[in-house]
Amino acid sequence: MRKALTLLMLALLVVLPLAGCGTATEKGGDASQGTANKPLKVGATAVPHAEILNEVVKPKLKEKGIDLEVVVFQDYVLPNTQLAEGALDANYFQHIPWLEATNKEKGYKLVPVAGVHIEPLGLYPNKKKGYKSVNDLPDGATIAITNGASEWLRVFRLLEAAGLIKLKEGIGEKVTEKDIVENPKHIKFTQVDPAMLPRTLEDPKIDAAVINTNFAIEGGLVPTKDAIFREDENSPYVNVLVTREDNKNDPRIQELVKVLLSEDVKKFIEEKYKGAVVPAQKTF
Repeated sequence: MRKALTLLMLALLVVLPLAGCGTATEKGGDASQGTANKPLKVGATAVPHAEILNEVVKPKLKEKGIDLEVVVFQDYVLPNTQLAEGALDANYFQHIPWLEATNKEKGYKLVPVAGVHIEPLGLYPNKKKGYKSVNDLPDGATIAITNGASEWLRVFRLLEAAGLIKLKEGIGEKVTEKDIVENPKHIKFTQVDPAMLPRTLEDPKIDAAVINTNFAIEGGLVPTKDAIFREDENSPYVNVLVTREDNKNDPRIQELVKVLLSEDVKKFIEEKYKGAVVPAQKTF
């Protein structure tokens, strides 16, 4: 009997401390606690985001004892979904209007922690039609644009700056073709998945396409040479590092921010992309 009581007391000594434990999230604390030795998983699209992370950031973080794991995506939906679900610690592929639209639509609580660069949106002509300027586009031209509605304001603002259309006054973030009040060339639009836009330039039915720089580069285009019109360095669409509210203070995230905002990253962007991607480093 005495032996059984002794075993019972030993068991209680082991179980009771464990009963008081739990994850930081369960206790209402910071979910980043206890993650110092875990790989830092960051989702990114291939160009330029994953290149910047792998070629510059990863070795710098390694010096600090942080193992960076870059997960490459080909779309703009899964990186936010996986971040919100906890499969990623952060992502780096989007600008703030896209982030805000996703948070509103999905109910996510994702936050920007650093702005890194701008990828000027560009208008690219069909490769076989020989257009050298916006003025060369014919009456009734068809322009391929993204099928992501949260990007349409940016797309139409670009075309407005190029003199192809005019938008009505006082429009908000949500715009459609119905908000175009002047279209002197009778431009028609076709919607395409953003990653597929470079391929439309081989389609004889398409005269031009509005393409994000990352997909333009992946598609073999040289933005500074091939685009007939581009956003300038004053574009408000800065690409940001994004994380969840519950882990924005994770020390590994803070170290990642420091490296992304470093002179090394700025120099890499300037030298590798030669104006196709423009540094725009800032904190939030």
